[in-house]
Amino acid sequence: MSSLELTPLHPLFAAEARGIDIRQPLSPSEVKQINAAMNRYAVLVWRGQPLTGQQQIDFAKSFGPLDLGLKKVFKRPERLEDERLIDISNVDAEGKVARRDSPKNLSNFANQLWHSDSSFQNPRAAYSMLHALVLPSWGGNTEFADLRAAYDALPERTRSEIEGLCAEHYALHTRILLGDEAYTDDQKKAIPPAVWPLAQTHPGSGRKLLFVGVHAREIIGWPVAEGRMFLSDLLEHATRREFVYTHEWQVGDLVMWDNRSTLHRGRRYDIGERRELRRTTIEDVPEATLMAA
Repeated sequence: MSSLELTPLHPLFAAEARGIDIRQPLSPSEVKQINAAMNRYAVLVWRGQPLTGQQQIDFAKSFGPLDLGLKKVFKRPERLEDERLIDISNVDAEGKVARRDSPKNLSNFANQLWHSDSSFQNPRAAYSMLHALVLPSWGGNTEFADLRAAYDALPERTRSEIEGLCAEHYALHTRILLGDEAYTDDQKKAIPPAVWPLAQTHPGSGRKLLFVGVHAREIIGWPVAEGRMFLSDLLEHATRREFVYTHEWQVGDLVMWDNRSTLHRGRRYDIGERRELRRTTIEDVPEATLMAA
């Protein structure tokens, strides 16, 4: 039986994980060890474990059913062999670096906003796993923010204010923010908005957290303008530098994070240079295997 070894990467959260070969089928004990580490650190970094697409799918499936996210809206031609693999790249369906103004790059720019994967749907995402295949010469780091630490640092008045408040998260909100409004009525209705409490308790760790992100477009029961300003203030608080871990990618890395307790964003790079990462994401559903014991 393999034993998980962890080295903290940040004073508050995030750790490098070793000792388990994630290219091989996981035992129930290994799944529980990884879940326990996720409950503690929320972000795990696995170095030097190059995965095939099928190995990445199998690893993700150890924790629950896979989520297709915005593929439900776009239904575009894909270059990856399995629709459960989400192509986080600037490469088009023909395998070429995409035009700067392409829909592919619009998604890349949206990924540079602070967000939680699939918070715009119910069920939302639990774990995401992002694997690095080809990297540009500069930039392209991924930043993660700890929503539990953000909640802990809220003033007591703000904690009281958000208790009982809910925000509506909408799938196309980020795209519209970036100037893309060319969606059909069917696309706009493909994923109905999801509503989530601003103050939540993480089921694995028992810690309170501040659930915000750029997909949140209004607070239920508030005037839109007032709600958006408050959401903006909360997001600014949640992403203060002391709550953020920055991951500098190496080819063969797999980074795993909990969307229920973190936000993330990609950082700028030369979109004329090839960058290929591959994501798998699991749904936060009762049949998922997300508990440490």
